[in-house]
Amino acid sequence: MKTDLNIAFIGAGSMAEAMISGLLSDKKLRPNQITVTNHSNDKRLHELRNAYEINITRNHALLIEKSDIVVLAIKPKDVAESIDTIKSYIRPHHLVLSVLAGVSTATIVNLFDQEVAVVRAMPNTSASIGLSATAIAPGKFATAEHMNVTTALFETIGTVTTVEEEQLHAVTGLSGSGPAYVYYLVEAMEKAAEKQGLDTSVSNELILQTLIGAAEMLKQSPKTPAVLRKEVMSPGGTTEAGIEQLISHNFQEAMMQCIEQATIRSKYLGDTIDEKISSKRS
Repeated sequence: MKTDLNIAFIGAGSMAEAMISGLLSDKKLRPNQITVTNHSNDKRLHELRNAYEINITRNHALLIEKSDIVVLAIKPKDVAESIDTIKSYIRPHHLVLSVLAGVSTATIVNLFDQEVAVVRAMPNTSASIGLSATAIAPGKFATAEHMNVTTALFETIGTVTTVEEEQLHAVTGLSGSGPAYVYYLVEAMEKAAEKQGLDTSVSNELILQTLIGAAEMLKQSPKTPAVLRKEVMSPGGTTEAGIEQLISHNFQEAMMQCIEQATIRSKYLGDTIDEKISSKRS
Protein backbone atom coordinates (compact mmCIF):
# COMPACT_ATOMS: atom_id res chain seq x y z
CA MET A 1 0.00 0.00 0.00
CA LYS A 2 1.18 3.53 -0.74
CA THR A 3 2.53 4.99 2.48
CA ASP A 4 1.95 8.65 1.61
CA LEU A 5 -1.85 8.51 1.70
CA ASN A 6 -3.86 10.73 4.02
CA ILE A 7 -7.11 9.34 5.38
CA ALA A 8 -10.12 11.20 6.75
CA PHE A 9 -12.59 9.38 8.97
CA ILE A 10 -16.11 10.78 9.06
CA GLY A 11 -17.34 9.23 12.28
CA ALA A 12 -15.48 8.24 15.43
CA GLY A 13 -17.27 5.12 16.67
CA SER A 14 -16.03 1.62 17.39
CA MET A 15 -15.45 0.66 13.75
CA ALA A 16 -13.48 3.82 13.02
CA GLU A 17 -11.34 3.21 16.09
CA ALA A 18 -10.80 -0.44 15.19
CA MET A 19 -9.57 0.56 11.73
CA ILE A 20 -7.36 3.33 13.09
CA SER A 21 -5.82 1.02 15.68
CA GLY A 22 -5.14 -1.65 13.08
CA LEU A 23 -3.67 0.75 10.53
CA LEU A 24 -1.29 2.27 13.05
CA SER A 25 -0.32 -1.08 14.55
CA ASP A 26 0.73 -2.25 11.09
CA LYS A 27 2.96 0.85 10.88
CA LYS A 28 2.02 1.41 7.24
CA LEU A 29 0.64 4.83 8.20
CA ARG A 30 1.77 7.44 10.68
CA PRO A 31 -0.66 9.08 13.12
CA ASN A 32 -0.35 12.43 11.33
CA GLN A 33 -1.77 10.83 8.15
CA ILE A 34 -5.11 10.16 9.86
CA THR A 35 -7.69 12.81 10.70
CA VAL A 36 -11.05 12.21 12.35
CA THR A 37 -14.21 14.21 12.76
CA ASN A 38 -17.71 13.46 14.01
CA HIS A 39 -21.02 15.26 14.35
CA SER A 40 -20.68 16.85 17.79
CA ASN A 41 -18.93 14.63 20.35
CA ASP A 42 -15.77 16.57 21.19
CA LYS A 43 -14.98 14.29 24.12
CA ARG A 44 -14.82 11.28 21.82
CA LEU A 45 -12.52 13.05 19.37
CA HIS A 46 -10.13 14.00 22.15
CA GLU A 47 -10.17 10.41 23.44
CA LEU A 48 -9.02 9.19 20.02
CA ARG A 49 -6.39 11.89 19.70
CA ASN A 50 -4.97 11.07 23.13
CA ALA A 51 -5.00 7.34 22.47
CA TYR A 52 -3.51 7.35 18.95
CA GLU A 53 -1.96 10.82 18.47
CA ILE A 54 -4.01 11.34 15.32
CA ASN A 55 -5.45 14.62 14.06
CA ILE A 56 -8.97 15.77 14.90
CA THR A 57 -10.86 18.67 13.36
CA ARG A 58 -14.21 20.33 12.79
CA ASN A 59 -12.94 22.08 9.65
CA HIS A 60 -14.52 19.98 6.91
CA ALA A 61 -12.91 21.88 4.07
CA LEU A 62 -9.41 21.35 5.45
CA LEU A 63 -10.20 17.74 6.41
CA ILE A 64 -11.22 16.72 2.88
CA GLU A 65 -8.72 18.87 0.98
CA LYS A 66 -5.73 17.28 2.75
CA SER A 67 -7.07 13.72 2.37
CA ASP A 68 -6.81 11.14 -0.41
CA ILE A 69 -9.27 8.66 1.10
CA VAL A 70 -12.49 9.50 2.93
CA VAL A 71 -13.92 6.77 5.16
CA LEU A 72 -17.63 7.02 5.94
CA ALA A 73 -17.95 5.44 9.39
CA ILE A 74 -21.05 7.13 10.75
CA LYS A 75 -24.35 5.47 11.60
CA PRO A 76 -26.27 4.54 8.43
CA LYS A 77 -29.18 6.81 9.40
CA ASP A 78 -26.80 9.82 9.43
CA VAL A 79 -25.33 9.25 5.98
CA ALA A 80 -27.26 11.99 4.14
CA GLU A 81 -26.52 14.67 6.73
CA SER A 82 -22.85 13.70 6.97
CA ILE A 83 -22.27 13.66 3.21
CA ASP A 84 -24.01 17.00 2.89
CA THR A 85 -21.34 18.58 5.12
CA ILE A 86 -18.44 17.40 2.95
CA LYS A 87 -19.68 16.90 -0.61
CA SER A 88 -18.72 20.37 -1.85
CA TYR A 89 -15.08 19.62 -0.98
CA ILE A 90 -14.85 16.26 -2.76
CA ARG A 91 -12.70 16.25 -5.90
CA PRO A 92 -12.17 13.67 -8.70
CA HIS A 93 -9.04 12.25 -7.06
CA HIS A 94 -10.84 11.28 -3.85
CA LEU A 95 -11.69 7.69 -3.00
CA VAL A 96 -14.67 7.26 -0.68
CA LEU A 97 -14.79 4.11 1.41
CA SER A 98 -18.07 3.26 3.10
CA VAL A 99 -18.33 0.85 6.03
CA LEU A 100 -22.05 1.59 6.48
CA ALA A 101 -24.28 -1.45 6.83
CA GLY A 102 -27.01 -1.59 4.21
CA VAL A 103 -26.24 1.66 2.36
CA SER A 104 -25.55 1.07 -1.33
CA THR A 105 -22.78 2.70 -3.35
CA ALA A 106 -25.46 4.09 -5.69
CA THR A 107 -27.12 5.88 -2.78
CA ILE A 108 -23.80 7.35 -1.69
CA VAL A 109 -22.93 8.52 -5.23
CA ASN A 110 -26.35 10.17 -5.53
CA LEU A 111 -25.87 11.96 -2.22
CA PHE A 112 -22.54 13.38 -3.41
CA ASP A 113 -24.20 14.66 -6.60
CA GLN A 114 -21.11 13.83 -8.65
CA GLU A 115 -19.27 10.87 -10.19
CA VAL A 116 -17.27 10.01 -7.09
CA ALA A 117 -15.37 6.73 -6.72
CA VAL A 118 -17.02 4.74 -3.94
CA VAL A 119 -16.01 1.34 -2.61
CA ARG A 120 -18.21 -0.29 -0.02
CA ALA A 121 -16.56 -2.43 2.65
CA MET A 122 -17.71 -4.57 5.53
CA PRO A 123 -14.90 -5.17 8.02
CA ASN A 124 -15.43 -6.23 11.63
CA THR A 125 -14.06 -4.96 14.93
CA SER A 126 -11.22 -7.51 14.90
CA ALA A 127 -9.59 -4.89 12.65
CA SER A 128 -8.20 -3.38 15.86
CA ILE A 129 -5.80 -6.33 16.20
CA GLY A 130 -5.20 -6.84 12.49
CA LEU A 131 -7.54 -9.83 12.16
CA SER A 132 -10.63 -8.44 10.44
CA ALA A 133 -12.48 -10.43 7.82
CA THR A 134 -13.36 -7.72 5.29
CA ALA A 135 -15.44 -7.95 2.13
CA ILE A 136 -15.39 -5.14 -0.44
CA ALA A 137 -17.46 -4.24 -3.52
CA PRO A 138 -16.91 -1.45 -6.08
CA GLY A 139 -19.35 1.29 -6.94
CA LYS A 140 -20.11 2.42 -10.49
CA PHE A 141 -17.16 4.83 -10.75
CA ALA A 142 -14.58 2.81 -8.84
CA THR A 143 -11.71 1.62 -11.03
CA ALA A 144 -9.40 -1.36 -10.74
CA GLU A 145 -6.84 0.97 -9.18
CA HIS A 146 -9.35 2.09 -6.56
CA MET A 147 -10.01 -1.54 -5.73
CA ASN A 148 -6.27 -2.23 -5.47
CA VAL A 149 -5.85 0.67 -3.06
CA THR A 150 -8.85 -0.48 -1.01
CA THR A 151 -7.59 -4.05 -0.90
CA ALA A 152 -4.13 -2.94 0.23
CA LEU A 153 -5.64 -0.70 2.89
CA PHE A 154 -7.85 -3.38 4.41
CA GLU A 155 -5.13 -6.03 4.14
CA THR A 156 -3.25 -4.05 6.78
CA ILE A 157 -6.04 -4.99 9.22
CA GLY A 158 -6.84 -8.56 8.12
CA THR A 159 -8.04 -10.55 5.13
CA VAL A 160 -9.93 -9.08 2.17
CA THR A 161 -12.47 -10.70 -0.15
CA THR A 162 -14.11 -9.04 -3.17
CA VAL A 163 -17.82 -9.79 -3.63
CA GLU A 164 -20.80 -8.54 -5.60
CA GLU A 165 -22.34 -5.59 -3.79
CA GLU A 166 -25.68 -7.34 -3.22
CA GLN A 167 -23.80 -10.04 -1.30
CA LEU A 168 -22.64 -7.50 1.28
CA HIS A 169 -25.95 -7.84 3.10
CA ALA A 170 -25.14 -11.48 3.80
CA VAL A 171 -21.54 -10.58 4.62
CA THR A 172 -22.83 -8.06 7.17
CA GLY A 173 -24.92 -10.75 8.84
CA LEU A 174 -22.12 -13.31 8.73
CA SER A 175 -18.71 -11.78 9.37
CA GLY A 176 -19.62 -8.16 10.08
CA SER A 177 -21.73 -9.17 13.08
CA GLY A 178 -19.92 -12.47 13.53
CA PRO A 179 -17.58 -11.48 16.38
CA ALA A 180 -20.61 -10.67 18.55
CA TYR A 181 -21.96 -14.19 18.02
CA VAL A 182 -18.64 -15.68 19.15
CA TYR A 183 -18.49 -13.40 22.19
CA TYR A 184 -22.04 -14.44 23.09
CA LEU A 185 -20.97 -18.09 22.88
CA VAL A 186 -18.02 -17.38 25.16
CA GLU A 187 -20.34 -15.69 27.66
CA ALA A 188 -22.37 -18.91 27.81
CA MET A 189 -19.24 -21.05 28.20
CA GLU A 190 -18.01 -18.80 31.02
CA LYS A 191 -21.33 -19.09 32.85
CA ALA A 192 -21.31 -22.86 32.42
CA ALA A 193 -17.75 -23.11 33.74
CA GLU A 194 -18.65 -21.02 36.77
CA LYS A 195 -21.67 -23.21 37.47
CA GLN A 196 -19.41 -26.28 37.36
CA GLY A 197 -17.06 -24.73 39.91
CA LEU A 198 -14.09 -23.74 37.74
CA ASP A 199 -12.11 -20.65 38.70
CA THR A 200 -12.57 -17.78 36.25
CA SER A 201 -8.85 -17.55 35.49
CA VAL A 202 -8.72 -21.24 34.65
CA SER A 203 -11.89 -21.32 32.55
CA ASN A 204 -10.98 -18.18 30.59
CA GLU A 205 -7.63 -19.62 29.54
CA LEU A 206 -9.20 -22.94 28.57
CA ILE A 207 -12.01 -21.31 26.60
CA LEU A 208 -9.76 -18.93 24.68
CA GLN A 209 -7.23 -21.60 23.76
CA THR A 210 -10.05 -23.94 22.72
CA LEU A 211 -11.41 -21.27 20.35
CA ILE A 212 -7.95 -20.49 18.97
CA GLY A 213 -7.15 -24.17 18.47
CA ALA A 214 -10.47 -24.92 16.79
CA ALA A 215 -10.08 -21.93 14.47
CA GLU A 216 -6.58 -23.04 13.47
CA MET A 217 -7.81 -26.59 12.87
CA LEU A 218 -10.51 -25.24 10.55
CA LYS A 219 -7.93 -23.09 8.79
CA GLN A 220 -5.24 -25.73 8.37
CA SER A 221 -7.18 -28.95 7.95
CA PRO A 222 -8.72 -29.98 4.62
CA LYS A 223 -11.52 -31.66 6.56
CA THR A 224 -14.98 -30.13 6.80
CA PRO A 225 -16.33 -28.78 10.12
CA ALA A 226 -18.74 -31.72 10.26
CA VAL A 227 -15.88 -34.24 9.96
CA LEU A 228 -13.78 -32.44 12.56
CA ARG A 229 -16.75 -32.37 14.93
CA LYS A 230 -17.35 -36.08 14.54
CA GLU A 231 -13.68 -36.81 15.20
CA VAL A 232 -14.04 -35.21 18.64
CA MET A 233 -17.12 -37.31 19.40
CA SER A 234 -17.15 -40.96 20.40
CA PRO A 235 -20.32 -43.07 20.83
CA GLY A 236 -21.70 -42.64 24.33
CA GLY A 237 -18.97 -40.16 25.21
CA THR A 238 -18.96 -36.73 26.83
CA THR A 239 -18.89 -34.72 23.60
CA GLU A 240 -21.84 -36.63 22.24
CA ALA A 241 -23.79 -35.85 25.42
CA GLY A 242 -23.05 -32.16 24.98
CA ILE A 243 -23.85 -32.07 21.26
CA GLU A 244 -27.15 -33.83 21.90
CA GLN A 245 -28.15 -30.88 24.10
CA LEU A 246 -27.25 -28.41 21.37
CA ILE A 247 -29.30 -30.40 18.88
CA SER A 248 -32.27 -30.57 21.25
CA HIS A 249 -32.15 -26.78 21.59
CA ASN A 250 -31.92 -26.29 17.82
CA PHE A 251 -28.50 -24.65 18.08
CA GLN A 252 -27.72 -24.79 14.35
CA GLU A 253 -31.17 -23.51 13.39
CA ALA A 254 -30.84 -20.66 15.88
CA MET A 255 -27.48 -19.65 14.41
CA MET A 256 -28.83 -19.82 10.86
CA GLN A 257 -31.78 -17.64 11.84
CA CYS A 258 -29.42 -15.25 13.61
CA ILE A 259 -27.43 -14.66 10.42
CA GLU A 260 -30.58 -14.55 8.31
CA GLN A 261 -32.18 -11.89 10.49
CA ALA A 262 -29.01 -9.78 10.51
CA THR A 263 -28.94 -10.02 6.70
CA ILE A 264 -32.58 -8.99 6.48
CA ARG A 265 -31.93 -6.06 8.80
CA SER A 266 -29.06 -4.90 6.57
CA LYS A 267 -31.39 -4.89 3.55
CA TYR A 268 -34.09 -3.13 5.56
CA LEU A 269 -31.71 -0.41 6.70
CA GLY A 270 -30.62 0.24 3.13
CA ASP A 271 -34.17 0.31 1.80
CA THR A 272 -35.34 2.60 4.61
CA ILE A 273 -32.52 5.06 4.01
CA ASP A 274 -33.17 5.06 0.26
CA GLU A 275 -36.86 5.77 0.83
CA LYS A 276 -36.08 8.56 3.29
CA ILE A 277 -33.63 10.23 0.92
CA SER A 278 -36.00 9.88 -2.04
CA SER A 279 -38.87 11.45 -0.10
CA LYS A 280 -36.73 14.41 0.90
CA ARG A 281 -35.58 15.01 -2.68
CA SER A 282 -39.00 14.67 -4.30
